[in-house]
Amino acid sequence: MCGIAGELRLTAGERASVERVRAMCDVMIHRGPDSAGEFVQGEVALGMRRLSINDVEGGRQPLGNEDGSVQVVCNGEIYNAPALTKELLARGHQLRTRSDVEVIAHMYEEYGTDVARHLEGMFAFALWDAKARRLVLGRDRIGIKPLYVAERGDRLFWGSEAKCLLAAGIEPELDPQALHDYLTLGYVAGPASMFAGVSQLPPGTILIAEPGRSRPRIERYWALEGHVPASRAGLPQGEAAWADELVRTLKGAVESHLMSDVPLGVFLSGGVDSGTIVALMHELGVSPIRTFTIGFEEKSFSEADTAREVATRYGTEHHELIVRPDAIALLPKLVRHFDEPFADSSAIPVWYVSELARRHVTVVLSGEGGDEMLAGYETYRARKIAALYARLPRAVGAGLLPAVVRRLPVSHAKVSFDYKAKRFVTGAYLGAAAAHLWWKTILDEDAKADLYGGRRRDLLPTARLFEALYAQSDGEELDRLQYVDGTLYLPADILVKVDRMSMAHSLETRVPFLDRAMMELSRRIPRELRLRGFTTKYLLKRAMADRLPASVVGGKKRGFNVPMPGWLAGELREFMQDTLAPARVRAHGLFDPQAVERLMREHVTRVMDHSRALWTLLVLAVWMDDVVGAGRPAAVRVAG
Repeated sequence: MCGIAGELRLTAGERASVERVRAMCDVMIHRGPDSAGEFVQGEVALGMRRLSINDVEGGRQPLGNEDGSVQVVCNGEIYNAPALTKELLARGHQLRTRSDVEVIAHMYEEYGTDVARHLEGMFAFALWDAKARRLVLGRDRIGIKPLYVAERGDRLFWGSEAKCLLAAGIEPELDPQALHDYLTLGYVAGPASMFAGVSQLPPGTILIAEPGRSRPRIERYWALEGHVPASRAGLPQGEAAWADELVRTLKGAVESHLMSDVPLGVFLSGGVDSGTIVALMHELGVSPIRTFTIGFEEKSFSEADTAREVATRYGTEHHELIVRPDAIALLPKLVRHFDEPFADSSAIPVWYVSELARRHVTVVLSGEGGDEMLAGYETYRARKIAALYARLPRAVGAGLLPAVVRRLPVSHAKVSFDYKAKRFVTGAYLGAAAAHLWWKTILDEDAKADLYGGRRRDLLPTARLFEALYAQSDGEELDRLQYVDGTLYLPADILVKVDRMSMAHSLETRVPFLDRAMMELSRRIPRELRLRGFTTKYLLKRAMADRLPASVVGGKKRGFNVPMPGWLAGELREFMQDTLAPARVRAHGLFDPQAVERLMREHVTRVMDHSRALWTLLVLAVWMDDVVGAGRPAAVRVAG
């Protein structure tokens, strides 16, 4: 695991600045505290920071081919490197190290710009071909590892974090459409970024640039769509056969993800995904299995008891921490590591569990991706319930019941009944893509218009993102909804969260549920085995029924969450009211102070639970002060 950065001059004969690239690397030492490396040749400068995992002594980057004409730096892990090494040696290549990164340079010699298609793993790499005068940037299939890019004049910059590009001299000008979408989603929807003119290399693509000959172009080498089978011929038949195939594929993924020359562990949340990883590690003979979990004093938000059951069952070396987060002190740290506004409050527990794990290991396996690949979200179940709800007489479903639900008292418990009921009755009659967005919406288009005070009318509705992806997918409704989550929510929220929070502590996190074979299998599993009746993730639960405690397999969906509704009405109230005070909101120049004040007032008086909206605005305000305003409230420059 590392951080990479670089610069390419697009005009032939111009020289890249190694000093600038060093500055880009210096701002992400947390991603690679063990060593630094660079390569400079004419138009190109490659830089990296290394966290030593494989071939600790010999794997310093950049790494190249036999004559040094191909140089590569990479953030991530290539899990099929052992098999590729055998193939390369058989073809006469000479490898100098045991590093998985060196394999990329030699595979490029064999396959050229098609190299990424042959790599299994999580990666973002930059490769320079001196003979062809060609730069190739590549990102893994689903976006586990980040890579930001920007063009300024005849310079192309890239880096593992957005702060790298700011260190290169790019001004932090806000993208208004990215902001608009953030207010609804709580994250920045890739491949955009919150900074105008800065984007992310899309997952499953490579970027090719050849100074003096062609503009940078992006080519796709893999996509999540296209794997839903047209027929069931040749596929497993029956539940038992599918369960066996799922376990076989997952076990293979877990085994490949164990390669490491340093201590390794598991994030254990108490849910079926992380429990599955522990169970399969046990079957693979891993010993000791080190597990890490955190809990909260507020029991409705703590999964520590369930995680402890799994740890006890498999005799793991279990580490548990009950925390009472200091969100006021922590928020600026989170903002600085995310670089962009990121309002998924579960980042807080992931920060703490990463901090805990790093005291003992350098690598952890985690269950991210299980929900998207195997249909684990309640929103999939909500679509089935909505179909039944729609059979009610319209006067009841659209009139009477919503009126009753609106009168439910506001609770600040974890995903409370009143919150879910109010959300459901409003979205029950929407189409599939629109309803799927609605279950997740933080601020809808009307609420955003209130915040803008009528000042912005030129922004596209956030629903376009969901509708376009839903239409693009193959398969039936459930396939399409999972595709939306797998191509939007997963890389832009879930994987951003785990990457930034773990790397903030120089901890590498691996996600076996997002192994290529696992992702492609998930698209072939019959939908009735993913969502059976109202049972989400049915096939995985069936497969693990004898391996995990009943409280895990049959329990409610779990994960690392925080009691944000109560915090904002209690210990964070003063901080929130100060940070979102009218004078500060006015200084930023984006929102109507009265609209923000109204949200705060309704939340603390329990008229409405606005915790997600307020946390979204709170994160944004701290980001504008610390990242954009360099530590002081100031008007934000908005592109356009």
